[in-house]
Amino acid sequence: MSDTAPTPEDIKRLVAEQDIRFVRMWFTDILGRLKSFAVNASELDDAFSEGMGFDGSSITGFNAVEESDMIAMPDPSTFAILPWSPDEHKAARIFCDVQTPEGTPYEGDPRYILRRAIKRMHAMGFDTFNVGPELEYYLFKDSKDTEVLDEGGYFDLTALDAGSDVRRHTSLALEQLGMTVEYSHHEGGPSQHEIDIRYADALKTADDCMTYRLTVKEIAMQHGLHATFMPKPIAGENGSGMHTHLSLFKDGRNAFYDPDDRYYLSDIGKAFIAGQLRHAREMSAVFAQWVNSYKRLTPGYEAPVYVAWSRRNRSAMVRVPMYHPGKEITTRMELRSPDPGCNPYLTFALLLHAGLDGIEKGYELPEPMERNLYHLSPDDRRRLGIELLPETLGEAIELAADSELVLRALGEHTLDRLVEIKREEWEDYRVQVTRWELDRYLPVL
Repeated sequence: MSDTAPTPEDIKRLVAEQDIRFVRMWFTDILGRLKSFAVNASELDDAFSEGMGFDGSSITGFNAVEESDMIAMPDPSTFAILPWSPDEHKAARIFCDVQTPEGTPYEGDPRYILRRAIKRMHAMGFDTFNVGPELEYYLFKDSKDTEVLDEGGYFDLTALDAGSDVRRHTSLALEQLGMTVEYSHHEGGPSQHEIDIRYADALKTADDCMTYRLTVKEIAMQHGLHATFMPKPIAGENGSGMHTHLSLFKDGRNAFYDPDDRYYLSDIGKAFIAGQLRHAREMSAVFAQWVNSYKRLTPGYEAPVYVAWSRRNRSAMVRVPMYHPGKEITTRMELRSPDPGCNPYLTFALLLHAGLDGIEKGYELPEPMERNLYHLSPDDRRRLGIELLPETLGEAIELAADSELVLRALGEHTLDRLVEIKREEWEDYRVQVTRWELDRYLPVL
């Protein structure tokens, strides 16, 4: 097929040519977990014209049983053959937008929530919201423990990088699925890896994130290994982040770039970044949505906890990469707080709304913090007005529950369900008695 988006007719022709028997319909629940059901290739006419029905009451965060009928409407632009399917009777996938039986978008569909944010962006005169995520992950020998494959560190090669073949096979599979792999390497933790895909518009990137996570796990399984995007699987080692690069384009030009500014940032770019800083704490429950996420967001492990921005300083939550002459298109901000266990649709929607609020309301960007923030005392940070991200999921979810921005971005339906689910998760965790507590207190109390 050509570079243009395929039509349903293109897809049906390719399915016949490639002897594809089943096409998997993909969508996500509120937590960003991939959901799927397969339809026979003979049903594609009905799927494209009317969608395929399913029971939404069984999907986390979707409607209750009395309002459970849902329709999965395939998006032809997302069709791809799954590279790990057998050569005979290949399988393919296609992302779906979730609708009600009346054919209207379902308000709890994460893909629709991102589409709604993009619609607001268009109404404000911008063309494109580009997102470039860097997803880190660990490879373990199985899913029952955290036994690593190597003791390698950042950019290590040779025998220490026991996962290099797995990473190479994963990169090839990602490219077969329509992603451009820019580079890959061993990360800072033992058996930790990163494969960076090229930025794209927010909706494609969110779809790519879902595909990336499944592909990493599928290829690891083929090698007899287990891949995890858990934010902090090993105590005392670096967690896995999803550093996320953001930029806005207007009339085909990068709206963040200003050649006359000392930081090469336009007023739009500054206000967008200011929006991320102002709303960071209330957004945290979405871009770091698990109890375990807050084990990563602690000082000392390259994970940002301080709400500030800088150009070179990676201890700040937002980094603005240095400008290179002739590379105006790459002017962007890097948000370092999200982790790869987030729901990318909700995360990108919320980040876009925060930035647009900054532009719409004229938020002022403070001066950059180029000092190592980990070395500042609490009094120094208070004097400089530097806030901290929430320290627990319990704190984060209550900030989200009271946030007008999060309500606007997610809608009442989704926010209510997210808060309910996450309060239950926090309460379940809060009442556990851990091995650490038994070892520390049982002998002496």
